[in-house]
Amino acid sequence: MHSKKPFYILVALLFISGIAASVFRGIEHNVPFLPGKQVQSWAVDAKVSFQGIGEPAEVSFSLPNDPAFEVLVENASSPGYGLTISQDNQDQERRALWSVRSATGLQNLYYKVTLIPTGTTQVIAEQEPTAPKDFIWPATEKDAAEQVISKVWAKSATNLTFAQQLNKALNAAERTQNVELLLSSNTPTKLFLHMLHSKGVPAQEVSGLYLEDQRRRQQLSSFVEVYNDGEWILFDPSNGTQGRKDNLLLWDRSGKSTLDVTGGVNSQVNFSMLQDTRSALATSLDVMKNQGALDFSLYQLPLEEQSLFKGILLIPIGVLMVVFLRVIVGLKTSGTFMPVLIALAFIQTTLLTGLIGFILIVACGLMIRSYLSQLNLLLISRISAVIIVVIGIIGIFTLLSYKFGLSEGLTITFFPMIILAWTIERMSILWEEEGPKEVLLQGGGSLFVATLAYLAMSATWVQHWVFNFLGIHLVILAIVLLMGQYTGYRLLELRRFKPLAGDK
Repeated sequence: MHSKKPFYILVALLFISGIAASVFRGIEHNVPFLPGKQVQSWAVDAKVSFQGIGEPAEVSFSLPNDPAFEVLVENASSPGYGLTISQDNQDQERRALWSVRSATGLQNLYYKVTLIPTGTTQVIAEQEPTAPKDFIWPATEKDAAEQVISKVWAKSATNLTFAQQLNKALNAAERTQNVELLLSSNTPTKLFLHMLHSKGVPAQEVSGLYLEDQRRRQQLSSFVEVYNDGEWILFDPSNGTQGRKDNLLLWDRSGKSTLDVTGGVNSQVNFSMLQDTRSALATSLDVMKNQGALDFSLYQLPLEEQSLFKGILLIPIGVLMVVFLRVIVGLKTSGTFMPVLIALAFIQTTLLTGLIGFILIVACGLMIRSYLSQLNLLLISRISAVIIVVIGIIGIFTLLSYKFGLSEGLTITFFPMIILAWTIERMSILWEEEGPKEVLLQGGGSLFVATLAYLAMSATWVQHWVFNFLGIHLVILAIVLLMGQYTGYRLLELRRFKPLAGDK
């Protein structure tokens, strides 16, 4: 006797691989596990304006590069300008560079981007930053700054607690005279940054944009990031808060100027934004496309082939239903997998129309087949004749449906004609050998299995899973293999033992 251990190992590997592949796709690529899920997106427009002075002009503008938001689509509108988008991997900086030979008068350049939240609010440092240069205080501020820094430093234990205590001191309800003096000639952001650098704490100024629906002419706000244990912690010295809000987009983290204009004066940038809702599945596909992760996905196929595969990938679900109902339950069907093909036709015709059409076609076919049996034809000729008859029956029913205005009847052309012909042939032989009772039993069983398979295959979440999570098919294969090892009683066979139970 062969050991079944390799078989069970294979089944376990298929099951685990299928589940792991599906979970990985859902988590890594953000493919929703349920259909119809929606995500929030933000459309942000940046308008760059400046006065041209009749000379060649170059406009360098920082682009968003925030791990908390994924860039889906970005484009720029700049008639007459050349445009180059560059990325500095070392500084994690993206910039747009517009250029033109001559710019005179008011110039308007537009940059548009669509963003979705990623749920990742932490900003992890790519590498440990270098120690900042010691800030040289003006003579009029040196003593005051040193006293404030010394006092706060004594109350801290780490770079992070020093930043927290310093931020608290700059925003205290009753600030000291030294702090008031320093704030009179410095912005809170610059003062906070200079004090951190004076103690060698790695910190950098960043620009952020608060995303609020239907807001126009918004400006960037200044923040400070403080390095601590491989992570950049955000502080807002203007109000004394730490951390970032969900609607804050870090637009520029390079520490450089957001907008540089050469060949123009009076430059400025204003932002407008709009919140929208879009499909989570479409969003994940756009993200994977941007990342080049669709190379081996069914979504890279033309739409016609995608539609074909959406139908083909439903077949394993129908097969699973057939195996369960035949092997475990013990239902009889006319043909092994004929109910699966009928269920596929039901998806196109709807259930009620499909049942009525199937019964009418098979009933008419059986009557004509009974006449053909009297002619003593060869099997091939008889089957061929039945196929032609089935086509004729479908054609007649379709024309009658059209004449009577029954549009649902037009869909019966989706029935597999060859399968119907073989079904009629098998039922006719069964009628002759076993009688009408067995025909009704197997025919009714086929329709019942086809109906259950249709209900499973037409479920929206099933169609979503089998197409977007291909690992599910490995799980189905593992279950089918396991049921293939079942040799016990079918559920419908257990009723034979009812008399043994006695009356209770």
